[in-house]
Amino acid sequence: MHLGGGTPTFFSAQHLTYLLKGIYSTSDLLPDACLSFEGHPGNTTPEHLTTLYNLGFRRISLGIQDFDPQVQEIINRRQTFEMVQKVVANARQTGFTSINFDLIYGLPLQTITGMQDTISKTMQLRPDRISFFSYAHVPWIKGTGRRRYTEADLPKDEEKRKLYELGKSLFNSEGYTEIGMDHFALPGEPLHTAFHQGKLHRNFMGYTVSHTSLLVGLGASSIGDSWYAYAQNEKQINAYQEIVGRGEFPVVKGHILSEEDLLLRRHIHHLMCNFETTWNKADTQCDAVTESLQRLQEPEKDGLVQILPQKLVVTDKGRPFIRNICIAFDARLWRQVPHSQLFSNAT
Repeated sequence: MHLGGGTPTFFSAQHLTYLLKGIYSTSDLLPDACLSFEGHPGNTTPEHLTTLYNLGFRRISLGIQDFDPQVQEIINRRQTFEMVQKVVANARQTGFTSINFDLIYGLPLQTITGMQDTISKTMQLRPDRISFFSYAHVPWIKGTGRRRYTEADLPKDEEKRKLYELGKSLFNSEGYTEIGMDHFALPGEPLHTAFHQGKLHRNFMGYTVSHTSLLVGLGASSIGDSWYAYAQNEKQINAYQEIVGRGEFPVVKGHILSEEDLLLRRHIHHLMCNFETTWNKADTQCDAVTESLQRLQEPEKDGLVQILPQKLVVTDKGRPFIRNICIAFDARLWRQVPHSQLFSNAT
C-alpha cells in the first residue's frame, strides 16, 4: 500500500488512523506487507510517524526536489535542510527502515553548483533510495496559474543533461546503484536486491519488489490497473464525492488493452525493469515489434542498444535514454504522430 500522489501528512494523525482502519476492517494485512507514504518535511510530525508506524508502515518518501533556497522560492516549495534532517532523524528513531528522497533536475534556476550542494546535503542524510526525476514542463496540462517562472528560467537541454550526469556520478561515487529508470539505491536495499536478481516490477506508482497484475487506485484522480485495462477516477474533489455519495464507482475514463497493447506492454516493462527484452516465443512477437526495432536502428548506431536475433539489450551508455528506447515500442503514439521527432521530445 502506498499513500501518496500528494502528501497525506496534510491530514491529521487521527484522520489517517480513521482512513487506514477503515481499509483494514475489510482486508487482511499480510505479515510481510510493504506499506509506504509520502511525507512533506514541513508537516510530518513525530505523531504522524508514530501513528503510521503502529499501523504497519516502514517506508517514507520525502519530496525534497532541491535544497537551493533560490530554486525553492521560485517553485513555491520552502523547506530547509534542518527541517528535512529533523524528519529523517525522527523517522529512523521511530523505526522506519527505508527512507526515499525525491530529487528533481531541470528545475528553474538550477545550476551545477546548486545541484552539487543539494546532493552533498542529501549524502549527509544517506537515504536508502533516491528518485532522481527529470522535471517535466507541461503547461498545456497544468497551466501557468501562479507560476513564478518562465521558460527562460529553465535549464537548456545541454545544461539539463549535465545536471543529470552530475547527479548520477555523485550517487555512484557514494555507493548508490542506478535501478531501472530514475532510481538509485544502496546495496542491501530491497529494490537493489530485486534489480540484481531480475525480480524488479513497475507500476503507476514506480518500482516495487512484489509482482502483481492488480493496482487498486483509491481517491480522486487515482489510476487503477488490472493489467488488461486502466481506469482513472474523477479528478475534482467535489465531483468525486458526489459520485461516491450516489454509491457509484467514480471512474471517468479508461482503456482496455488490445492483444498488441499487452504484448508491447510486456516488452516495455522488461526494458524498464531489466534493460533487456526478448521475442523468442510466439506470444512475444508481432508486426509492431519489428517496426519498433526499425526505429531503434539509429540508437543502435549510437551505441545505446544492441539488437540481437531475438533479444534487445540496452547498453550502459543507453540506460539514461531508457524512456526514448521504450517510446520506440509505443505503437499507438507513432500511429498518431508518425513523422514527429518523438525521440527528441522524450526527456
